[in-house]
Amino acid sequence: MRAPVTASLHAWDLSPKEAIALQKALAGAVVRSDRFGPGGRRAIKRVAGVDAAFADAGRTIRVAAVLMDYPALVVTDRVLVERPATFPYVPGLLSFREVPALLEALGQLPAAPDLILCDGHGYAHPRRFGLACHLGLWLDTPAIGVAKSRLTGSHEEPGPAKGDVAWLVADKGVRPGERLGAVLRTRERVKPVYVSAGHRVSLRTAVALTLRCATRYRLPEPTRLADKLSKAHRTGS
Repeated sequence: MRAPVTASLHAWDLSPKEAIALQKALAGAVVRSDRFGPGGRRAIKRVAGVDAAFADAGRTIRVAAVLMDYPALVVTDRVLVERPATFPYVPGLLSFREVPALLEALGQLPAAPDLILCDGHGYAHPRRFGLACHLGLWLDTPAIGVAKSRLTGSHEEPGPAKGDVAWLVADKGVRPGERLGAVLRTRERVKPVYVSAGHRVSLRTAVALTLRCATRYRLPEPTRLADKLSKAHRTGS
């Protein structure tokens, strides 16, 4: 897979104000229904997990992409990319810091994934255009956001058992009460994760696939391994 690192959806040389306007414009292009390849969900043979970490006081970004066979969840390839961070840290604009490097890492994988799991949010974003939406839309590939913490919305606590779900809903904006994502318990009595549709995946399918990829740990295996790789041997802080 050779993911583009030059402009496709848009240029990367943007101010934060321009990036916010672009998020609002692109949010309407995100597909939040199941649009996999021929055969639907059965077409998923390869899953990639992606994660990013920063070093040198945020000046350097390290991104990892881990490719796994699905449903066996056997690692077939790993890629680590390190490069200067070119976009400032602005809450809600994380994808503009991470996606260029993530595209480079995904482009070095020997085969294209049928599904990407992102360590970050998708639709559960103040402007409904988180990292998983941005990356999935750019590559036109099914993507899911699996975040460790809440960015927006409110929810009740899910039950204590693996697979228990509480819905994350909007508590402000033009559609208060809108379902943004799911608060999913991936291990019994372990802190849940925040799952939301990125692109070409419905929320219910995103929950089911995340749970299928969560084996022994809180995080699903693709993003857990990508997280581990991106944070290994960091230089600086």
